Amino acid sequence: MLTWEDAVVWLREQPDQRQLVLDAYYDDPLTDAAERYFRSGEWQEIAKLLAGRSGRALDVGAGRGIASYALAREGFDVTALEPDGSAIVGAEAIRKLGRDAGLAIEVVQEFSEVLPFENGSFDVVFARAVLHHTRDLNAACREMFRVLRPGGVFLGLREHVISREEDLARFLEQHPLHRLYGGECAYPLSSYHAALEKAGFSRIEILTPLASAINLFPYTRESLRAAIVDRLSRRTPARPLFELLLGRRRGFDYLLSLAGRFDNRPGRLYSFVCYKSAS
Repeated sequence: MLTWEDAVVWLREQPDQRQLVLDAYYDDPLTDAAERYFRSGEWQEIAKLLAGRSGRALDVGAGRGIASYALAREGFDVTALEPDGSAIVGAEAIRKLGRDAGLAIEVVQEFSEVLPFENGSFDVVFARAVLHHTRDLNAACREMFRVLRPGGVFLGLREHVISREEDLARFLEQHPLHRLYGGECAYPLSSYHAALEKAGFSRIEILTPLASAINLFPYTRESLRAAIVDRLSRRTPARPLFELLLGRRRGFDYLLSLAGRFDNRPGRLYSFVCYKSAS
């Protein structure tokens, strides 16, 4: 097995994977990739969830630091937690990003299951594609809750979901990097919800795969609509009709809600917005 850094380096060297590299923000210069994330539809939706909040933010499993950058740009005092020390995909990359962007991002090299912070240290805890990597999902959720201040919010975003345990193998086979470094996983939706509930969150909002720009990325609503029209038109030569039906917001929303009921793709993305009681 390769390291995570080696796997990403390999991916960046594959000419046919250029779009995936861009979509995953693995391209350089890192400041450009981080700024592109900050301008993305995904981050715009996240910013709405954080509207009116300020103070200290913890970016768990920060990777290259794109979310740490975005949180700092929003005015938060950011701590980035990343166990990998890599200069390409880990702690050193975040430190350099902070220096190059002129942002004060504290970097701590540690794992999420035992966070090295006092109870109630942060106003926001942010974890993008982190929970499905944890060795102990319940322990990780307890730690996210513990370090969050009363009244704070935890965002667990873009988590891979499977419908049945036996779907995991199919998801891992389809993942472009798992065969190289072996670090991927996915859980049933009920497992995520149960872990978050047991951790103590007073309210848990679930963002489904087709209902949020956070989970849709790298698609937008418009690019997804165009892709669906293209696919339908290839099967049935009636593009003007499909354009008419799906060009209306209500019609497209209905199609997405209908599709969501039958969406059992292994590894589809869900996000969780979890609130800690203020009392």
